[in-house]
Amino acid sequence: MTTVSPTPDTTPVAPPPTAPHIVTAQTTPPASMRLRELAFGAACAAAVRAAARLGVADALDETPASAAELALVVDAEPAPLRRLLRALCCYGIFSETADGKFVHTEMSRLLREDDPNSLKYISLWCTEPWTWEVWPRLDDAVRSGTSVFPETFGKGFFEYLHQDAGESAQVFNRAMTTSSVQSAQDVADLLDLTGVSSVADIGGGQGHVLASLLEKHPTVHGTLLDLPGVVARADARLRDGGRLADRVRIVPGDCREDIPFQVDLYIIKNILEWDDESTRRTLRNVVAAARPGARVVIIENLVDDTPSMRFTTAMDLLLLLNVGGAKHTRESLVGRMSDAGLRVGEIHPVNAYLHAFECVVP
Repeated sequence: MTTVSPTPDTTPVAPPPTAPHIVTAQTTPPASMRLRELAFGAACAAAVRAAARLGVADALDETPASAAELALVVDAEPAPLRRLLRALCCYGIFSETADGKFVHTEMSRLLREDDPNSLKYISLWCTEPWTWEVWPRLDDAVRSGTSVFPETFGKGFFEYLHQDAGESAQVFNRAMTTSSVQSAQDVADLLDLTGVSSVADIGGGQGHVLASLLEKHPTVHGTLLDLPGVVARADARLRDGGRLADRVRIVPGDCREDIPFQVDLYIIKNILEWDDESTRRTLRNVVAAARPGARVVIIENLVDDTPSMRFTTAMDLLLLLNVGGAKHTRESLVGRMSDAGLRVGEIHPVNAYLHAFECVVP
């Protein structure tokens, strides 16, 4: 019997349907987009300032809220407020839920006034009205190497601040107080005061660092030196009637002119950013006043400090604009200290944006 093999089926088989091609966003935007975003950086700063002034972070609690709900609390129009929040969400300041409500993020909480690490007043200080007038003249400051403030406003920065910009001066004071309070405990935790019976905070503002040290070391006595108008507002713990007052001397004066006392440890924090001559005079005055073997701890932001480079280099440029000052590199600060006669030892990080330089008077 003959068998017949089945004829192969040659009917073309349709290919399986292909999935639609989906274009996904690049993880890193192209250079052209990154530069556009940077050129619009003022929009981000303005958005942070607006949120701080409106009190949006303070109005938002732990319950997600719509722009309309928040607008009622902060006295704003819902649609523009939503636009502001949408812009801030792009930077991780607030987050939007799937149903169009807004919730806190780690950064937005820092704009709350009641947060222990609040950056509300520092954010306002960095975006005060005068900043918008000097930033566009950065090229002039780079050409001349000097502050553009006197030419722009007809007087020096601090003179202008206290005579013509009272609200800005108050923001400055609150920002500096906030920053000092937050870093004071970091400094107290870092410094070993073994063998130290007396410590002085030179140009120490309201004395928050000094107060933190004295609270941690109950046998140590302290001295606070700063301008008369500054020490008049010293931390309540240090003033008459305060719980540390019996261990404190408050000395009105200018460390660039004289340091009229001897102690075991001198602390100089965030004041060596003026012009070079003021920095040199301050350091030389410390060396002239101190006993041989006295410790000097200098605490500063550094512009070659990798974790906070964007922050410190921005501060450095603002200092150029407003007072003609500068933040230091490790090399430049060590050079100033060595020139003044200090023997420089170890360098320790205080936190993400401060370093402490241990020095000894020969």
